[in-house]
Amino acid sequence: MEKVKVTLPDGSVKEYDAGTTVEEVAYSIGRRLGKDAVAGIVNGDKVDTSFEIKEDIELSIITIDSEEGLDIQRHTTSHIMAQAVKRLYDNVQVAIGPTIDDGFYYDFDLDESFNTESLEQIEAEMHKIVEENLPIERVLLPKDEAIDLMRERDEKYKVELISDLDDDYISLYKQGDFIDLCRGPHLPATGKASAFKLLKNAGAYWRGDENNEMLQRIYGTAFTSQKKLDEHLAMLEEAKERDHNKLGRELDLFMTVDEIGQGLPLLKPKGAKVVQILQRFVEDEEEKRGYKLTKTPFMAKSDLYKISGHWDHYRDGMFVLGDEEKDDGLLALRPMTCPFQFQIFNSKLHSYRDLPIRYAETSSLFRNESSGEMHGLIRLRQFTISEGHLIVTPDQLEEEFRGVIDLINYMMEAIGIEDDIWYRFSKWDPNNKNKYIDNPEAWHDSQEKMKKILDNLELDYEEADDEAAFYGPKLDIQFKNVHGKEDTIITVQIDFALPERFEMTYIDKDNKKKHPYVIHRTSIGCYERTLAMLIEKYAGAFPTWLAPVQVEMIPISDDQLDYAYQVKDRLEAEGIRVEVDSRTEKVGYKIRDAQLQKVPYMLIVGSREVENGTVSVRDRSDGDQGAIPTEEFIENIKKEIAERN
Repeated sequence: MEKVKVTLPDGSVKEYDAGTTVEEVAYSIGRRLGKDAVAGIVNGDKVDTSFEIKEDIELSIITIDSEEGLDIQRHTTSHIMAQAVKRLYDNVQVAIGPTIDDGFYYDFDLDESFNTESLEQIEAEMHKIVEENLPIERVLLPKDEAIDLMRERDEKYKVELISDLDDDYISLYKQGDFIDLCRGPHLPATGKASAFKLLKNAGAYWRGDENNEMLQRIYGTAFTSQKKLDEHLAMLEEAKERDHNKLGRELDLFMTVDEIGQGLPLLKPKGAKVVQILQRFVEDEEEKRGYKLTKTPFMAKSDLYKISGHWDHYRDGMFVLGDEEKDDGLLALRPMTCPFQFQIFNSKLHSYRDLPIRYAETSSLFRNESSGEMHGLIRLRQFTISEGHLIVTPDQLEEEFRGVIDLINYMMEAIGIEDDIWYRFSKWDPNNKNKYIDNPEAWHDSQEKMKKILDNLELDYEEADDEAAFYGPKLDIQFKNVHGKEDTIITVQIDFALPERFEMTYIDKDNKKKHPYVIHRTSIGCYERTLAMLIEKYAGAFPTWLAPVQVEMIPISDDQLDYAYQVKDRLEAEGIRVEVDSRTEKVGYKIRDAQLQKVPYMLIVGSREVENGTVSVRDRSDGDQGAIPTEEFIENIKKEIAERN
């Protein structure tokens, strides 16, 4: 019998008969390893445990308790779900079913709509499939045969997917009467899929294109034990309670109206107050740091966007107005402010002594997001941003970039999320010609400059290709919402292209005209998105300096109303946001209501407080703090607000 050599991760080499499977190798190393093995990595490629070894290889075993093993389990569970749906619905067609960060989904084409009861029935059928412990086998077919097979099974989406593949042979996976297009690997049998749960259903366009069919997507998750699944489900329940889309409405911060439209939320007085506090804070801090405030139009002729390149690279994301036949031609609502501020720069001549020039603007922007992309306050069609552009000489680039990062970090610390963010260096993809300005030399130069700056700043960052702006590389500040979805909250970009396009120049020391660099940046990002982030971060219990209502006055009876309003006037004179609960309800009810509204402090006043000129303080977190003089409370809360604790 021919022998093969298997090199293991520790460097040891074992000999086996040719044709030995990965599973058999795992068992030969140890019974526990064999039992836990769900796949292998052969010469860098993932394979099933049934893979036969016919030549010398390097091998590592993927176990069920590893991150890769969990991903394989979830992928197999998505196939089990698709098989269950096929069993329950004769006329269903299956589309795609990948794993995602915390689970999996599968898309289906079905006339009737899934609901909660449907998910329960599907989940029950999945458990039956697990109990049947069906072997999962990889089937390799010539492309034409794979297409014919899926046509016979009336799976038009699979036919389309296979037709688009360049492979001569197509990898399929079979379990019982179910067969699916998949590269694998998978668990060796359905019985190895343990703890899983179907979570929700939603709509999804085929291949993410809104011009295609609308499919139904079922989301689920799976873990290696029921305990881990239960812990995850408990976390999801907590996330639901923190979800800004739910909590923001309950706390009366914002609302949406169908007649107004998607991605166009209404900030109610409390939500608007939080944004106003943030905006004033940002604008004051930017002024201290040498930024000049501008105010520019909400729209412009298409001519402006043609110069900037937005018309060629970003037109689908813009709201276009007007008529080409009229005098002013086409207009578009601005998706960003930079072209407008560049016109201000160009309105007069500049010497190198004038630079850096730092422009800032609280900008309302408009982007034509697709309906499927919008969510709460996170992704909108109209939003407000703390936008800024720094026009600098090459020698000033690093120092000014450093100043931008310092400003951003200051903002993140002030709102309390400095430990929840991370940095991503977003670069261009030279193969994506349509997305980026075609100037390889300038891209290389600007990316090298940015990388050097980031390294000099000793920032811990990730790198991401094909995530740059169309005109230059950027540093993205990333954040995850309560559901684990990653979002960019702030960007800083180095721009080599637009200064030339807009003929922006300054006179240098050698008395020659030169193009400056531009740093595009936000300091606190989009205000609506920041509000959403803060709602979730603090579960609606904003720090006192940001709370829309900082103090709730609660008189025990109507006899103390006059005193409550006197204290209110005194607090408001010191800039403290306060309301009086004058309802004829019991004190306990009023306290509970203020707690639900996440008000930082409740001041309960009865006859004793009136007599002594005091207030009885109740903290939303620590409860009853006892009675203290009103002036002492004012001094304490003013200190807390000033320190932004």
